[in-house]
Amino acid sequence: MNEMNDTNHRRLFNDTVSDTLYQALRTIHDDPALFLAGSSIILHQKKASARRNNYEKKGLIVPAVMIISITLRCNLACAGCYMMGRGQKPATEMSPEILASVVDQAAELGVSVIVIAGGEPLVRQEEILCMARAHPDILFPLFTNGLLIDETITSKITGCRNIVPVLSFEGFREDTDTRRGSGVYDRLLISCSLLKKQNIFFGCSVTTTRENFDRVTGEAFIRQMIGTGARVFTYVEYVPMEPGTENLVLTWEQRKTLNTALRLFNRKFPALFIGFPGDEDIYGGCLAAGRGFVHVSPSGDLEPCPAAPLSDVNLATVPLKDALHSRLLSRIREEPGLLTETSGGCALRANRVWTKKAGVL
Repeated sequence: MNEMNDTNHRRLFNDTVSDTLYQALRTIHDDPALFLAGSSIILHQKKASARRNNYEKKGLIVPAVMIISITLRCNLACAGCYMMGRGQKPATEMSPEILASVVDQAAELGVSVIVIAGGEPLVRQEEILCMARAHPDILFPLFTNGLLIDETITSKITGCRNIVPVLSFEGFREDTDTRRGSGVYDRLLISCSLLKKQNIFFGCSVTTTRENFDRVTGEAFIRQMIGTGARVFTYVEYVPMEPGTENLVLTWEQRKTLNTALRLFNRKFPALFIGFPGDEDIYGGCLAAGRGFVHVSPSGDLEPCPAAPLSDVNLATVPLKDALHSRLLSRIREEPGLLTETSGGCALRANRVWTKKAGVL
């Protein structure tokens, strides 16, 4: 991958992160407390971006976004779960001290957004709250199945305006309950009600498949979710972690339609609409491996992305600054084909044979 082009792509992604935060601010302009917290986060983002640029001049690529899957534990067993589909044996979770240290180091290097995922991350809710309190200018999107949200946790989140709960829906009741279990949809609506009552800025995450595409991008679903209080919509394109589910991956036409639709929705509705992995064409391929984001596994392995459990360094023993110089991440960024995948899903998973031949491990 041409070094200058890759630098330009990272700068474009940095601009996208800033633009997304500004769009979020637009949706909370009438709430003084949320607006003040959002303005502080945007100011920090500008400083963090400058810090990342300075590190890049010295040869260190610091991503704008870090995804930390803090646990494998979960109170559900959803079909097609990417964490279970990684095929890894359970490993010891990072201790509270190591997890806090990783977040401290990320903040020092200029990471702007730290996405907290799992498993079900709220099984470690006290640690999440501690991290958010320690770094009030970093945004912590919290991807949760929503079932552990109660009055106690919503009251605590109210004091951490930089935590944004993102609850997992699959669409309406039938789609959600089919994948996540009978009754889950109605329980999620109760969780939304609790968050709305506390005026917490929250959203929904929708695993977008070939089958539910029309329903979850339809105005009926969007208006219903806005009615529950959701102000962020994250459309996560389905990655086939289980053999035989490749037919659920979005078609090329659906992926293009989604990118166009999200831009339209951001203008039309009082909410923020985000696609993941987003329009990769404008970034020269997937943003994994530090080009835009990296992933930390529950045990501390630094990986290219959540769907690609490849690692040659562990943050329990190696400082993040050194780990970002990982030979694995560097080689993946240098091999354009490893981050380009045209049929949908995860580029690195699709190219895993090539990954081994390229000698990145």
